[in-house]
Amino acid sequence: MPPFLAYDDNTAQTTRTPLLLVHGHPFDRTMWHPQRTAFAPDRRVVAPDLRGYGASPVAPGITPLSRFAADLEELLDELGVETCVLAGLSMGGQIAMECYDRLGAGRIRGLVLADTFPAPETPEGRRSRNAMADRLLREGMGGYADEVLEKMVAPYAHPDVKAHVHRMMTATDPEGAAAALRGRAERPDYRPLLTRVTVPALVVVGRDDAYTPVFDAEAMHAALPHSTLRIIEGAAHLPNLERPADFNRVLGEFLARVDEGS
Repeated sequence: MPPFLAYDDNTAQTTRTPLLLVHGHPFDRTMWHPQRTAFAPDRRVVAPDLRGYGASPVAPGITPLSRFAADLEELLDELGVETCVLAGLSMGGQIAMECYDRLGAGRIRGLVLADTFPAPETPEGRRSRNAMADRLLREGMGGYADEVLEKMVAPYAHPDVKAHVHRMMTATDPEGAAAALRGRAERPDYRPLLTRVTVPALVVVGRDDAYTPVFDAEAMHAALPHSTLRIIEGAAHLPNLERPADFNRVLGEFLARVDEGS
């Protein structure tokens, strides 16, 4: 049976630990193009579209983070990926935490948490996410994308980066985005989990990220027993696209560390 999710996979046969890249909301797997270009020649790199995003099937209603994590586990099984470094950005980082809780150190050899945070939703945040889900279903993605573009990436970001990010947002199916928003509103508290992570972890954040500020990254770094914190200057919420060379450098150093430990 073919995998449920659409994905890119270079199927490189190397001794290096495979890398699984989990995109954020409301994006798709093309947000990882700079990382696939940098690392896929010498390492197996898998980048899926989450359910409801990109070319993967849309599932209306509510998609909890546990469903996203189950999808990723099923994809790894289908592709025969026994262990990997798991990297997620924003909502993808929260899905990565859910995956670690589900799969543990036996399967996840390293954890990359980029521009994300572990706390549960507040009552106000829950109302806001559900209201945004209603709005996206009613109006579509265009107005939302216009409003948040220069918060997703810094106002000074390169025009090509802005165009890519805007294109991903407007191409997302509103039903898939709304289902993820409703599921994310009910997410658990991952802060206790972080203290139990036994594998190396990399916490990355853009210096000018307004969604998940540097102090959120510092708190995760403090909670994770075996973590490194890297702040990407000249970037906001998507440093992997805004400053790909800097992001790839810190990710590459981390991957080398995991490979050496394995």
